[in-house]
Amino acid sequence: MKKIGVLTSGGDAPGMNAAVRAVTRTALSKGMEVVGIQRGYVGLLNREFVNMTARTVSGIIQRGGTCLYTARCPEFRNMDGVMKGKAVCEEIGLEGLVVIGGDGSFRGAGDLSSVGIPCIGIPGTIDNDISCTEYTIGYDTAMNTAVEMIDKLRDTTQSHDRCSVVEVMGRRAGYIAVNVAIGAGAEAALTLERPYDLNAIAAKMTKTLSEKGGKHHFIIVVAEGVGQTENIAREIQEMTGVESRATVLGHVQRGGAPTMRDRIVATEMGYHAVELLEQGIGNRIVGMKEGKIYDVDLQEGLAMKKPFIDHLYDILLETAY
Repeated sequence: MKKIGVLTSGGDAPGMNAAVRAVTRTALSKGMEVVGIQRGYVGLLNREFVNMTARTVSGIIQRGGTCLYTARCPEFRNMDGVMKGKAVCEEIGLEGLVVIGGDGSFRGAGDLSSVGIPCIGIPGTIDNDISCTEYTIGYDTAMNTAVEMIDKLRDTTQSHDRCSVVEVMGRRAGYIAVNVAIGAGAEAALTLERPYDLNAIAAKMTKTLSEKGGKHHFIIVVAEGVGQTENIAREIQEMTGVESRATVLGHVQRGGAPTMRDRIVATEMGYHAVELLEQGIGNRIVGMKEGKIYDVDLQEGLAMKKPFIDHLYDILLETAY
């Protein structure tokens, strides 16, 4: 291939810039021309392009967000939009495309691949909810950000003998919640994957309150998909008598400089994606398996089911309070 494109799509994630940098510089080193597509598939359809050079991606590896911007594109969910995207690719001579994003972005990449534009997906989402990979770009940074915020919150929680019910991101997955709960020393994590019992949590809180030298402040982590964080805080206060406050961390978890791990994994995945396109291979997702970079058929990868981190959840239950 002589000319490829790169875009970021869906929710932004720290480390996307590192992946864009790796794709660009790897492709340039192989004699390819690289076109940056701004605002994801929306930008493809609207012809929002930028010529990528080594200097274009200089100084971005440490930056959060995405220098190519991102957007969601309802038009690309139907074949009319996909065919329009194919026509634009052919018009400007794109022979392949690297798509950095989540499941929805990969479905668009699969559709483009099926009509003759080879696409490689790189998993970029803080939720770590892409089934075919153990790790997604942005996951480590988001967890570190959440732990840092909870550490700060604990200071006031402890000062006032309160219970802080903290909502972290994870609309369909509780991976962030469980890891952050362990890392922040929380008493419980509420996720969609495992049933939870507020009465049991309240009973444990009451028990430790009654013990000599017992604990009088608590942290409960709630995955975004569970929701009802305000109601959960209210119920815990009613059951225990402990003043309880809800805190939604929200989009601060998406921002900030990526951790070293996110920078390295993003670079490895970007490099591997270009190697595939160099061989004329498309319709693949780059992922991590047993700690190593690999790739899988795009449709096969989307059909996989990801197991929950039950062992970490059980560790949390055993070590809390």
